[in-house]
Amino acid sequence: MRAFGGAIIFSFPLLMTMEMWWLGFYMDRARLLLFLLLNAAVLVGLAYFAGFEKTDDVKDSALDALAAYAVGVLASAAALALFGIITPAMPLGEIVGKIAVQAVPASIGAVVARKQLGTSGDDDDQDEKERRAGYLGQLFLMLAGALFLAFNVAPTEEMILIAFKMTPWHGLAMVAVSVLLLHAFVYSVGFSGQEEIGEDGPWSAFLKYSLAGYGIALAVSLYVLWTFGRTEGAELTQVAMMTAVLGLPAALGAAVARLIV
Repeated sequence: MRAFGGAIIFSFPLLMTMEMWWLGFYMDRARLLLFLLLNAAVLVGLAYFAGFEKTDDVKDSALDALAAYAVGVLASAAALALFGIITPAMPLGEIVGKIAVQAVPASIGAVVARKQLGTSGDDDDQDEKERRAGYLGQLFLMLAGALFLAFNVAPTEEMILIAFKMTPWHGLAMVAVSVLLLHAFVYSVGFSGQEEIGEDGPWSAFLKYSLAGYGIALAVSLYVLWTFGRTEGAELTQVAMMTAVLGLPAALGAAVARLIV
C-alpha cells in the first residue's frame, strides 16, 4: 500500500496531462522500449538505495524493481481507466502504450515510497549504502533525479514554447542559473539532508558534484527530448535551447535526489 501511495503521489500530475496521453498513442515503439529498459535499470539502482526492504545484492534489488514497476502499471491503469483515458473500445496497442508511459514515473514513486513515506528508522541502512557506493553512487542518484523531473515537463508544449521565446543570452543565463541552483540546493541553503563540503574544499565539490551533476542533467535532457521526438526536424540551435530549458528542472531533480532519495 505504501508503494501504491508513492506511485499515485509521484505520478499524479502526469496522469492528468494531455500530452502524456498522446505519447502513449504516437510515441515510437522502439524508443519507448529503450526508455523502459533504461527505467528498469534506474529502478534496480533505486531499489538498492531505497527499495521496499533492505537488500544487499542485485537479485533482491531487481525483484524490488520488478515489483515497483508492476505497482506502477496497476496504479497507472486504474487511474487512466478512472479518468476515461483508456476504454475497452480502444486498440490494445494504444492502451498498452499509454499505461507503459505513465508507469515510468509511477514506478519511480513506488520504489522510493519506503524512504519518503516510511519511518525515520528506514534511513540508516540507506545512508550506509550511499557511503559504500561513493562517488559513482552519488552520480547515479543525480541521474535518477534528473530523469524523473525532466520526464515531468518534457512532454508539455510549454517547454517548447519557452525554448522558442528565449534568446541565446537567455539560454546562457539558464545554464548558469541551473548550475548555481544545483550547487546551492545540495550544499548551501540548509535543506534537510544537505551534503557537507569535503576536505578537498568548495571548488572540488563544485567540479566533482555540481558541474558533473549538471552534465548528467543535460545528457538526460537531450535523451528525453530525443525519446519523445522533440528533436525531429529541429535545428541544432533549437535542440541546444530546448536542452538548456529542460536542463533546469533536470538539474533541480539531480539536486533533490541527493537530498531525499
